[in-house]
Amino acid sequence: MRPSLLHPLREPRRTRERPVRRARRGTVAPEPLHRERDLAVERVREAGGPIDRASYSCACGYLFSASVSTSVTCPHCGADQAW
Repeated sequence: MRPSLLHPLREPRRTRERPVRRARRGTVAPEPLHRERDLAVERVREAGGPIDRASYSCACGYLFSASVSTSVTCPHCGADQAW
């Protein structure tokens, strides 16, 4: 027993495990549910996927479009763009 405790620690509670239910003979397992079609996802896939380009504005005032990346440089002045 620890001196800081006023009473001894209890043993952890043991829980009874539930028995595993077995399927009855002759029963058929339920078919998995079909997911509903997400029309927005299908439209994006049909259009060729997501757009991987973004618009950037540089401190020099130049606006440009470039591929999405963590390292984009301005084509006008060459400055790195913060992401």
